Amino acid sequence: MQANTPFQEEAINSIRFLSADAVQKANSGHSGMPMGAAAIAYTLFTRHLRFNPANSKWFNRDRFVLSAGHGSMLLYSLLYLTGYEAMTMEQLKQFRQMGSLTPGHPEFGHTEGVETTTGPLGQGLAAAVGMAIAEAHLTAVYNTAEEKIVDHYTYVIAGDGDLMEGVTSEASSLAGHLGLGKLICFYDDNNVTIDGMTDIAFTEDRAKRYEAYGWQVLHVSDGNNVAEIDQAIIRAKADPRPSMIICHTVIGYGYPTWGGKPAAHSGIPSKDELTGAKKALGYPIEAMFYVSDAVLEHFREALPRGAKLEAEWNATLESYYRNNLTKGAELKRMLAGELPENWKDALPTFPASEKGMATRSVSGKVINALAGVLPELVGGSADLSGSNSTVIENTVGFQKDSYMGRMINYGVREHAMGAINNGLNQHGGLISFAATFFVFSDYLRPALRLSALSNTGSIWVFSHDSFMVGEDGPTHQPVEQLASVRAIPNLVTLRPADANETAVAWKIAIERRHAPTLLALTRQAVPTFDRSKFAGAEATEKGAYVMADLGPGPIRLILMATGSEVELIVKAAETLADEGIGVRVISMPSWELFEAQSETYQNEVMMPEVTARLAVEAATSLGWHKWVGSEGKMITLDRFGASAPNDILSKEFGFTVENVLQKCRELLSK
Repeated sequence: MQANTPFQEEAINSIRFLSADAVQKANSGHSGMPMGAAAIAYTLFTRHLRFNPANSKWFNRDRFVLSAGHGSMLLYSLLYLTGYEAMTMEQLKQFRQMGSLTPGHPEFGHTEGVETTTGPLGQGLAAAVGMAIAEAHLTAVYNTAEEKIVDHYTYVIAGDGDLMEGVTSEASSLAGHLGLGKLICFYDDNNVTIDGMTDIAFTEDRAKRYEAYGWQVLHVSDGNNVAEIDQAIIRAKADPRPSMIICHTVIGYGYPTWGGKPAAHSGIPSKDELTGAKKALGYPIEAMFYVSDAVLEHFREALPRGAKLEAEWNATLESYYRNNLTKGAELKRMLAGELPENWKDALPTFPASEKGMATRSVSGKVINALAGVLPELVGGSADLSGSNSTVIENTVGFQKDSYMGRMINYGVREHAMGAINNGLNQHGGLISFAATFFVFSDYLRPALRLSALSNTGSIWVFSHDSFMVGEDGPTHQPVEQLASVRAIPNLVTLRPADANETAVAWKIAIERRHAPTLLALTRQAVPTFDRSKFAGAEATEKGAYVMADLGPGPIRLILMATGSEVELIVKAAETLADEGIGVRVISMPSWELFEAQSETYQNEVMMPEVTARLAVEAATSLGWHKWVGSEGKMITLDRFGASAPNDILSKEFGFTVENVLQKCRELLSK
């Protein structure tokens, strides 16, 4: 392959040294990866990536994911060089500083041009699979022979650490199965990790591994050669399979003593090390953050090029709207991120029923009611769609030969499912949910956390929400999971008590497009409350509400619960009311939504003057002390479950009306 021209070398070096200068100035960061992978990024951004720096949200842009998020300065340097207005030189100089647009790892929603939050290794590549699924689905549903409205690639740069993480194995396996040919990953193969060379822990044949997944595997022998990288990208685009381009690079390329060594990964270059690199690569050393006018002008060609691409797409889009009135109106709404008028009318309501049904079953009915009015609703389960009640009817499965399908069969891949769910929602145009048993939420917790950190409207559907899973035993019975997910900032957790609370929970989830929502649902049937006797379920939106004040006289006792345990406190309250005791019954499906209400409303519900309080929840007690106060009691489960039928477990663990009444009488006796 022909060698890089001197000008190309200067342009590539500008990426390297903007990154290295920022790391040195911050005295924090990772410059080795940008030094080694700069030529890959340069080739992609100047020759192939279709994007418009003046409009980071142009819908048909190619997506670029820096899965090796520790190398964030590589991305920030490119955003500055190509002309993203907010990414100024001053922002580069404020790398890793409070309030800057250049945090230590890229954050979706915080910095324009960042397509997903990366840093936890493997999450970026897996989220990119979600973006590629979104592109394939929208292409199949909306494109016509004449007008390709959705037609873009998803590119990833991943490192050794990404490929070691299990989440990428799951996601890559699924991507190969689905034949996502517009997913192209560059593997920055520099043979270095923090602890040493990769051969201390990572010696498998990565090429054969990806071939086994069903990917096209290409090799770039010199990760600094623009022509070789360019040809690999051309070949990747021409193949119907996802492509893994293995680029052999040198971490810390140019550093006189660190080049190719573990020290380059996260070491802060000394003045001598950095100056030595600039001398070795023929780059000016007089001033930090130097970029020549000619190089900047070269990179900024992305602005007119991007404007032209977007203008051409807009013209095609207008033609599409004229020629496809129904689908055009539907797509226009979806691209704007708007919900259809009167969509809430599709939400079912449920009559009172003592027998009732499991909230997971109700959720399934709601999903299918919403699917009829929200074509953007897609989702899937980790091989548990029947158990989770997440089958979307009247659609085919999303498969290699049926990208129009709305139901994604993830297989037993919770780790990947979580990250893919985020990628689907971050792509735009779709609303996506992911489902599994609540106890297995632990498998996808990194993605769950990132959805909250990234202000991403991912919907998490977790069924089998308590020890009432029964005979499957403690391995399948969530105990600490409720407290665990409630600890995540910006995540709203809803544990609905009956069918109508479940329908409202879905309404909340659909409307929360800029933050995630989690539904914890029962396996067992729970009664559907008679809303002529109890407060309407619409109050679920406030997180906690007074279902009823029962009994004569003043309120002497407050009972509160979530989910299936609300039935217990209702029955206990009815008994106490018959005995002449004033009791308040509070359903508390979402602590987070309740905490967001005014202090006035919270006091109206909780009645601070009433200190006799009992909370009932089939989970650990952690957090309930805030609501019951120092004089209250709890019926919770601060132990693991056991393998036995539901009715036996309920009696064993004290989740009976009789035990609730006993605790109430103990409180009242004080």
